[in-house]
Amino acid sequence: MREIIFDTETTGFDPKSGDRLVEIGCVELIDRRETGVTFHAYFNPERDMPAAAEAVHGLSIQFLSDKPLFATRVDELIEFLGDAPMIAHNAAFDFGFMNAELARAGRPGLDMGRMCCTVQMARKLHPGAKHSLDALCTRYGIDRSHRVKHGALLDAELLAHLYIEMTGGRQIGLGLGAAPAAAALVADPVRAVAPPRAFREPRPHTATATELARHAEFVAALNQPLWHDSP
Repeated sequence: MREIIFDTETTGFDPKSGDRLVEIGCVELIDRRETGVTFHAYFNPERDMPAAAEAVHGLSIQFLSDKPLFATRVDELIEFLGDAPMIAHNAAFDFGFMNAELARAGRPGLDMGRMCCTVQMARKLHPGAKHSLDALCTRYGIDRSHRVKHGALLDAELLAHLYIEMTGGRQIGLGLGAAPAAAALVADPVRAVAPPRAFREPRPHTATATELARHAEFVAALNQPLWHDSP
């Protein structure tokens, strides 16, 4: 099963108000294992970079000014994504920006049925806990010491590790479990159950008459057993 873990960086929070996508990072998983195949690109947003956004990801308009427009690499991106499920942290945000850029480039938007949100997964798995990427990496013991600022590819790589752990760990990708069980973890990691085991007839555990007789003979031969002592 092929899946794409991805993250985006933007100029702000709302594509409808003119905010633009400036970076995307994608990591390919096959059967819950990273293949080493990625897609990463910076884009010229054709607008200024608000200071608040630059403080988060460190991407200045000077750095982005010579980068290609989204439309220049859109076909390459679409080919990479294929029809695989797409996993992101707070996925509605990333899908919103992706679809806004695709529409601007004259391409169909992403089918929301492909979307899997790890924030929603975390809320089911850990109600009441913190669900930021940093907090979840800490919970699952994922090293993020090299993460100084947000970066789309770096965050996608961290999210790939997190997603694997949240859906049962790397043993899922070893081919030991049934494919339907793995698919169920994606749909609902909380309610997913293991495949049914083959029924086994109960084994008798009562001693036989011969065993009881041998035991009585053994006990009778004991020399001053402790249970005969007076209390």
